[in-house]
Formats: sequence, C-alpha cells, structure tokens
Amino acid sequence: MSSSYEMSDDMAVYVISVAANLSGMHPQTLRGYERVGLVIPRRTTGGGRRYSMRDILALREIQRLSQEEGINLNGIKRILDLERELEQARLVAAELHSEVAQLRAELESTRAVAARLAELRRTSAPDPAATLVPVRATTRVTFWQPAAAQGDQQGKSE
Repeated sequence: MSSSYEMSDDMAVYVISVAANLSGMHPQTLRGYERVGLVIPRRTTGGGRRYSMRDILALREIQRLSQEEGINLNGIKRILDLERELEQARLVAAELHSEVAQLRAELESTRAVAARLAELRRTSAPDPAATLVPVRATTRVTFWQPAAAQGDQQGKSE
C-alpha cells in the first residue's frame, strides 16, 4: 500500500451491524455463522467483531448458496474450505511455475557455458584460460599470493 489510508479487502473495519446490513442478513445470523466456522471475523482488543470486505462477500456467497442452491450449512462450509484449498494450490502452482522458469533459464545458461567449454576443448586452444575470459593485450594481470606464501618465497631466495 502506498498510503496508510488505503484499504484492502482483508482489512477488518466493519462492526457487526454494518456487516449485517452490507450482507443483507441479521446480526444474529452472522453470530451463528461464526459459531459453525463459516466466517470468522477478527476481534478488537475489547472483543468486538470486525468484518472485512472479503468476509462480507463470503457472507453474500453463503446466503446465495443457502437460499438459491438449497445447500445446508455443513455443505457450504465444505465448499468454502475447498475453495480456500484450491486458491492455496493455485498460489503454490504459480510459485512453482516461476521457479521452473528460473531454473530453465539457469539450465540454458549452463548449457551455453558447457557448449563453449566443449568447443574450446575441441579446438585445443594453446591457452584456454585466455579464451574463456577475454583479456586485452594491453591489460596487466597481477597474481596475488597469500602473505605466508610470500614470506616463504622471500626466505628461500635469500
């Protein structure tokens, strides 16, 4: 969110009377749905219920399934649970697809390097290191030696 005043569908801001009005139900119906676990509103520190827009949309869907489809509350709970599981599975699948795409790109890069190395071996270049990492002829290359190795060489040369 770019501003502290923006709201998401998950922000619990509606008291039970407003949520009941927005969902077209009686507040006691919302309490009953909470008891059976269909919709679980968040609670304030004082224990008051706070519903989000996502909760209100779920309440509307519960009402539709119950009144229009004739599904009992246990069936509705099962449907809502399965929909949540499906959404989670879709999120995991999207993450896995992204990871597979990244791994494919890495594999392609690795194959390109392997092909380049194989080509260098076939051509038997006199100095394969020079062809792996292009170095201009005007570039000076300095080899680093650990301090202990430098001391050992100084002692040997004296």
